[in-house]
Amino acid sequence: MFATLLGAISRPNGPDGQPTADDDAAIVAVLAAQADAGLEPLTDGRLRASGSFWEPSRDVAVVVDAWRFAAGHTDRVVKQALPGPYTLGRRAATEDRDASTIAWARLLREQVSALVEAGCQLIEIDERDAHLIGEEPDERRRFADAHLTMVEGIGGVHLSLAITGGNADTAGIETILAAPYASLAVNLIDGPDNWRLVTSTPGDRGIICGVVSAQSSSDDGPELMLWAASYASASQGRGPSRVGLGTACGLDELPWEVAERKMRAVGEAARLAQLPVSESAPHLDPRSIDIKSAAMGRYVPRSGRRRQRPLP
Repeated sequence: MFATLLGAISRPNGPDGQPTADDDAAIVAVLAAQADAGLEPLTDGRLRASGSFWEPSRDVAVVVDAWRFAAGHTDRVVKQALPGPYTLGRRAATEDRDASTIAWARLLREQVSALVEAGCQLIEIDERDAHLIGEEPDERRRFADAHLTMVEGIGGVHLSLAITGGNADTAGIETILAAPYASLAVNLIDGPDNWRLVTSTPGDRGIICGVVSAQSSSDDGPELMLWAASYASASQGRGPSRVGLGTACGLDELPWEVAERKMRAVGEAARLAQLPVSESAPHLDPRSIDIKSAAMGRYVPRSGRRRQRPLP
């Protein structure tokens, strides 16, 4: 079981309490914060591409240099996130979406190839607009063709597809995984119906459950995350070694201290998921693992000295 960040993150605060303006310093701090939280693979938080991730550079060297910088400042695996060709094609101001989407797919293939040559082990393709595919045959074809074009001839790397915008289950798993992705990351907070994609994904593919909300006030306790990890592990006989936990999407709209807290929450949940029940139980609400306590809405320890308030 592992934990990772999906999407961007806000800039960490500097010594003066203000967001760090320097890209290099901010990325180094974000890498360290992820490692401290127990996350891996790490990401540069899309800080160097702030405001332009969905308007990416066409210069392959820019992408490779960004990954090399991040990878050079940690001993943990660093993934490189790239925008998906379908989303880029939808957002391009052109009348011929087919041509635009395939053009982006070809450019991304060049970037993926260059990253692999540079030694990048894990590349994440973020299709933010995949929830707009729906049941429309042309949209399904456009998505599948773009991804098949993008990965053509690519090998020696773990390619992960991230669905972060919402429910994309109506597109069907045949569309979403038309290309041979090794793993699928899904936003299960804004897109709970994406569980249908999880249970349809072949057991030899990995699943990253995006279960930490980008809402500041969300309950980020481990109980729901552990349930999600267990359910994903059981689907298609996948097993826990092919399952990870993550944020549902980017945390870049949150204050740094809140984003950091959420990273720690998902890292802690992944740690607990690897422990025997006897060791993880003390860290969980007893009502989540004890049938009698769940039914009563409260838990009374054997000592009888303290009592949890009833559930609202």
